[in-house]
Amino acid sequence: MKYDVTIIGSGPGGYVAAIRCAQLGFKTALIEKYNTLGGTCLNVGCIPSKALLDSSEHFHNASHNFKTHGINVSNLELDLAQMIERKNGVVKVTCDGIDFLMKKNKIDVFKGLGSFIDKNTILVSGESEQKIETDKVIIATGSKPSTLPGIAIDKTRIITSTEALGMKEVPKHLIIIGGGVIGLELGSVYARLGAQVSVIEYTNTIIPTMDGTLGKELQRSLRKLGFNFHFNHKVKTAVNTGKEVTVTAENDKGEEVSFTGDYCLVSVGRKPFTSGLNLESVGIKMDERGRIETDTHLETNIKGIYAIGDVVKGAMLAHKAEEEGVFVAEVIAGQKPHINYNLIPGVVYTWPEVAGVGATEEELKKAGANYKVGSFPMRALGRARASMDIDGLVKILADAETDEVLGVHMIGPRVADLIAEAVVAMEFRASAEDISRMSHAHPTYAEAVKEAALAATANRALHM
Repeated sequence: MKYDVTIIGSGPGGYVAAIRCAQLGFKTALIEKYNTLGGTCLNVGCIPSKALLDSSEHFHNASHNFKTHGINVSNLELDLAQMIERKNGVVKVTCDGIDFLMKKNKIDVFKGLGSFIDKNTILVSGESEQKIETDKVIIATGSKPSTLPGIAIDKTRIITSTEALGMKEVPKHLIIIGGGVIGLELGSVYARLGAQVSVIEYTNTIIPTMDGTLGKELQRSLRKLGFNFHFNHKVKTAVNTGKEVTVTAENDKGEEVSFTGDYCLVSVGRKPFTSGLNLESVGIKMDERGRIETDTHLETNIKGIYAIGDVVKGAMLAHKAEEEGVFVAEVIAGQKPHINYNLIPGVVYTWPEVAGVGATEEELKKAGANYKVGSFPMRALGRARASMDIDGLVKILADAETDEVLGVHMIGPRVADLIAEAVVAMEFRASAEDISRMSHAHPTYAEAVKEAALAATANRALHM
């Protein structure tokens, strides 16, 4: 069978690329090695983690905040099995939705491992083998969890995010190696359910790739939840001793220290997943980190073969992969799309949520930029006080001369949604004054953006 475009991998990048290709009139095939579509994000990543984050936040509020609201709950019980089952239901409905979209757009789906025979021939190895002839190929096979030397993932006590999404019990003491997004989100789930959580981080802060203010603020909030943090620690080993795990690390004084818990979540990032693609058969170049090298059109060194998402350079984010999927489909169609990688937001779905877009203050300092800062605390908002969500702030960085917004960083309630306002503003190269002159509904969390813009414009926030 001959196709115009064949996509290998059905995560957010792959399935969105397939839909856009079909919309543009290409005969399209999608190959997925697992039984369900959606990749890591829908099956063992974004969607299931958010389902558990919401469920655990309900439990935490019922345990700690309902009484203040005048709601008395007695004999509160946790049914973890039902919580996991609800999460599984959310995943199923979402994945079934992708099946529907493939049928709606007349995309042929092949189940099995896709690998190159040559640049225009793909072998699909599933229950049976079949060959697909194709003009173009988009590689969208995503990533998998990384580990550290000396640590063997046994999937029972020493686990990755995949296993953490299907726990049979709430850990008594969950040790998390790595203070990044995934570890903090999953740590939040189990801390809310009663677990002691210890984070061991190599650097001197959590979420180290985001603006420094956000890490400090989030750390304060998570400490209230019962998190313990151990910074500047280099983990050496993690050993399953039966019913416990012992983690040894070296601190910044060169001393060896140990931590003992009943589970250890290894959350030290992810790495590109290209195993089984047989890339060497067509001569596709990889970089030193195992990523597929591409040009500005996301085309590899082999003409007609493209790569998107976690297998190429850049942030490993589902929405970044989606943008690249649409981008490549339109490039193949002869259009001239664009992606501004500086304006792809990053989000942490803890509570309070964390979000940022554009340059961080650390990046501006390093570049010697002439900038100004405006910030506004959530606790000064009537809406935040009404909902008891007073932790956090909005911080706007703007050019000191032109007033153009260079970066927006926020921590607080619903900032995962609120960051879109900053993306729109920056996409149209708005100034801080532009944002400050827009009417923001009252009372809302979004008012913090207007107030931060006022603070950046002329240090004239109205409510602080």
